Amino acid sequence: MTQEITSGFPMAGAPRFESIDAVRQGLAGVDYLADEGISGVVYLADRLAKPVLVEGPAGTGKTELAKSVARLTGSRLIRLQCYEGLDESKALYEWNYKKQLLRIQADAGQSWEQLEEDIFSEEFLLPRPLLEAIRSPEPVVLLVDEVDRVELETEALLLEILSEYQVSIPELGTVRATQIPLVFLTSNNTRELSEALKRRCLYLHIDYPQLERERAIIETRVPGISKALADQVARIVRSIRTLDLKKDPSVSETLDWARTLVVLGVESIDVEQARDTLHILLKYQTDIERASKELSGVQAPD
Repeated sequence: MTQEITSGFPMAGAPRFESIDAVRQGLAGVDYLADEGISGVVYLADRLAKPVLVEGPAGTGKTELAKSVARLTGSRLIRLQCYEGLDESKALYEWNYKKQLLRIQADAGQSWEQLEEDIFSEEFLLPRPLLEAIRSPEPVVLLVDEVDRVELETEALLLEILSEYQVSIPELGTVRATQIPLVFLTSNNTRELSEALKRRCLYLHIDYPQLERERAIIETRVPGISKALADQVARIVRSIRTLDLKKDPSVSETLDWARTLVVLGVESIDVEQARDTLHILLKYQTDIERASKELSGVQAPD
């Protein structure tokens, strides 16, 4: 009954990018300001047909990188959002049991062999993100988001996908990709990933951006903001990140703060305006109090 649905190792296809600089310029064209390191890893991932493991603090643009590469290349973005308890049926595929039961009841006169061949067919298969990415005839960017949240068993499931770009379905056979998708796995370092998974990936660490890059990101992503205000926001956020906080402000929170200031008509931030809007930037009361005292020139307590 089983069969190999497609044969042969998938082809990487024509290169998507001519150079590292083409990646950087292309990403800038979709409002993602990548540095040389980010652009280089994306370029090599395409040329070497290898997944990219992207680690770093939350909110530094790891997920947005995959989305931006999809927009740049005109690829379909398929996202697998990881969480504790994620299993094969939600990540890979499952069978439509209700529909199978209805078919069994409708065809009660058939032999089990006939029924089995009928109900374990494509008509009853429910593909999930990993299988969708493997079977897609169109270019795909596969985003496995927060892979550090899944158990080791689910992480092991990814190894077959990333090693051979194939999926084994006992009732149907082996499904092999006809093309290799661009794969991004993101991690917030909540647990150590296996060496086997890391070996299969190129590694990229995205940290909080340097002052000049964060200022440029703010100017690019916040319509109507002045260069002076963007510079102030970037400098204040950089200063706040040096404090002993429970959670440093992310780039996305920096952008939210900048947009808030623009909506409020702020042209130049003073201490009172900064303190009144810190709840947009920081999400813990102790962090808000510490940053507020720092902005006021008062030493925060230990």
